[in-house]
Amino acid sequence: MFEAVQPVKLTPLRSWVARGQGGHFVVKRLRDAATALTPAMLTRLRAAGQPLLGRDYDLAFNWSDKQIYCSELIWKVYDRGLHRQLGQLQHLRDFDLRNPAVHAKLRERYGRQLPLDEPVISPASVFNSAELVTIVSR
Repeated sequence: MFEAVQPVKLTPLRSWVARGQGGHFVVKRLRDAATALTPAMLTRLRAAGQPLLGRDYDLAFNWSDKQIYCSELIWKVYDRGLHRQLGQLQHLRDFDLRNPAVHAKLRERYGRQLPLDEPVISPASVFNSAELVTIVSR
């Protein structure tokens, strides 16, 4: 399992599932790769992800590769490796930022200069991508 935690790393699936709530997890696959990703596709995905291994987790959700957050990692690996965009890129301004807790966290991370035009990919956008189909839900 390739994931953006601190730092971006490979994690055994069993360990990743154990960190979740009640062992629940969902596995999705590209809609048109109904049975499996081909070896060539996997090679391209690995090559796209390799330069991101070891990067620090991005608490500010910047779009650069200096640091990487979870859904950004998946989006960039599929975009760069297979030219497939999982989910719709948005901008920070597209999200509801009015909640006091959200507003406080944004102020903590950015001060008064919110990067409202920064590209952002949310976990929900990747999860709900029309490019993906659920193959396991436990």
